[in-house]
Amino acid sequence: MNQDAEPTSTDTRTDTSSTDTGSTDSTSTDKRSDRTKAAILRAARERFAAQGYERTTIRAVASDADIDPSMVMRYFGNKAHLFDAALAIDLRLPDLTDVPAEKLARVLVRHFLDRWEGNPADEALLVLLRSAVTNEHAATRMHEIFATQVAPTLAAALGPETARRTAGLVSAQLLGLGLTRYLLRLPAVTALTQDEVEDGLAPAIEAVLAPK
Repeated sequence: MNQDAEPTSTDTRTDTSSTDTGSTDSTSTDKRSDRTKAAILRAARERFAAQGYERTTIRAVASDADIDPSMVMRYFGNKAHLFDAALAIDLRLPDLTDVPAEKLARVLVRHFLDRWEGNPADEALLVLLRSAVTNEHAATRMHEIFATQVAPTLAAALGPETARRTAGLVSAQLLGLGLTRYLLRLPAVTALTQDEVEDGLAPAIEAVLAPK
């Protein structure tokens, strides 16, 4: 028998079938993994929203997701990493490059009002804010999000020097709005319409952004 002979057509089909099966199994496993992680993150967001960072446990999240707690640890390591993944927030700030300077403050205020009041899925930002009031890790996470997103957005419109000087105070105004209107629900603030909030808050932010 010639050992150097080309494989028969039957051999070729068998090899291809084996390869395809392995690829299919891998794809199926990846999909199951994605579904498991999505279920964990969904359960975590709901738990953090209802109970805050301190009272939420890995075991409770796992129970809500109907999986073993070890699976949560496998995918996310610990509660802090799970919290960060569940509340991975993109502020989706508008491009301010071509916005006239006198309108920047109003655009920012309106963006956050529309985000907080227009889309229930954006509750994650309020969940993070609520947790940040009492938990150092959550506070650090909130700081990172605003520092890495607000400052670059302002820099694109006003330049890096102005952004460095103003980003912190602008963030303070916007976070203060979130705290008083949506978490503490101060009557004097919740009673205002969006237009009234914009008219009242925008001048304060304009003063911060004004050239020095």
